[in-house]
Amino acid sequence: MHAIQPETNGAPRTVPVPAQRSAAPDEGFAVVDVETTGLGRSDRVISAGLYQLDADGEVTDHWYTLVNPGRDPGPVWIHGLTDDVLAGAPTFPEIADEFAERLRGRVMVAHNALFDWNMISREFSRAGLRAPVDQRLCTMVLSRDLRLPLPNGKLASLAAYFGVRQRQAHNALDDARVLAEAFRPSLHLARSGGVPLPLQTCVAVTDLGVEEPASPARGSWTGASYRQARKRPPCPYPNPGRWEDGKPLVQGMRVAFTGDTATDREVLEDRAVEAGLHIASSVSRLTSLLVTNEPGGWSGKARKAREVGTPVLGEDAFLHLLREVAPHPGA
Repeated sequence: MHAIQPETNGAPRTVPVPAQRSAAPDEGFAVVDVETTGLGRSDRVISAGLYQLDADGEVTDHWYTLVNPGRDPGPVWIHGLTDDVLAGAPTFPEIADEFAERLRGRVMVAHNALFDWNMISREFSRAGLRAPVDQRLCTMVLSRDLRLPLPNGKLASLAAYFGVRQRQAHNALDDARVLAEAFRPSLHLARSGGVPLPLQTCVAVTDLGVEEPASPARGSWTGASYRQARKRPPCPYPNPGRWEDGKPLVQGMRVAFTGDTATDREVLEDRAVEAGLHIASSVSRLTSLLVTNEPGGWSGKARKAREVGTPVLGEDAFLHLLREVAPHPGA
């Protein structure tokens, strides 16, 4: 592959450096894309594409595999992988060792990396293993930090900006190739512009969800079957203010979450709501607490929390405090 020169209006601007950040390992990057049976906790990986890049973004190897999920393949009209195609494919435990070796020691790069990491991490957990990835990089976040004038966050838009041609969208290998070609000039832009790479620490996912039986009416399976954000009833308690270290949580506190967690996000939110807490979709001066496993992370919520001084708590400490939430003063 040849380096692609970005348009002149894509020149990056320097952005503030978070309180904590890590350096990319010498081993380089693993650009990954997975196709799945859906978007939920119990959904499975059905194909994986991976491009290995050195520290300068040059491709050194690539790899692709189908994966038999042992269940309904889901939205065939999107990924094109039918039962017949997947019938003779290896299961994830059968490809786990090779997948692990291709990931080991590298920063995992993906477009919407949290999703790919969660799906991959759960598959390794089901096999009794841990994905050997310590850090990931989301190209959606990197594009935002580079101030690229993209119309949306789609991979197709990033590819078009850098002149990369997509040959087969939603094919894991081709999507990984496209992303690898778009990541290299993004990496060079970041380095030349002094923009730190938005690396995130990877937390192994252990909440595997409940396997649901495949629907007999596969022809009627629609995209609406993907899990969507649940609309929750309003919290009955007014906000009592910010959480203070050493004190309990209080009913009505506004709690926001960011980054990946060992417990599924929806489960964490359910427990918080049951305890009388308010789930905040964003962070402001009114937010009582931000729950994250990486307080120095690059998410918009983590950055805002640092800016406005919102208290930050890790997942384990939050779960501990949830055991005994104080009643609201006005209750």
